[in-house]
Amino acid sequence: MSDNASSTERCGGCQCGAARYVVVGQPEQVLVCHCTACQKQSGSAFAVVAVVDKDAFRMTSGEVSRFASTAASGRARTGVFCTNCGSRLYHEIEWRPGKVSIRGGTFDDTNWLRPQVHLWTVRKQPWVIIPENVVVFDTQPE
Repeated sequence: MSDNASSTERCGGCQCGAARYVVVGQPEQVLVCHCTACQKQSGSAFAVVAVVDKDAFRMTSGEVSRFASTAASGRARTGVFCTNCGSRLYHEIEWRPGKVSIRGGTFDDTNWLRPQVHLWTVRKQPWVIIPENVVVFDTQPE
């Protein structure tokens, strides 16, 4: 991380552009989740997630709704999405108090995303190839 990491500002938002956010600083972690809930929610084989401090995250425009559910680990999570287009923006997760898990594809610039961890690889699609230089968990680490 560079010396000016705390001044890094990244913006993002939903597909229709109504719901916008800003994050100041670097994420604590960038990960890929292969659980079936992330597959269904993303409409793809996995979800890319940037975990950031809740204090570094702020919605700047638009209206959002929340969807509470139980993760495969049995713990509570709340998905936050644009009320207009339905794009999932981030999650608030019981086992990560004080953090938000932003959906990677919602950042305006996604070129910086470099996942360091892959979770729920027991649910990974067989055609997905995981790089050798990342940490891998079969399910949800404690």
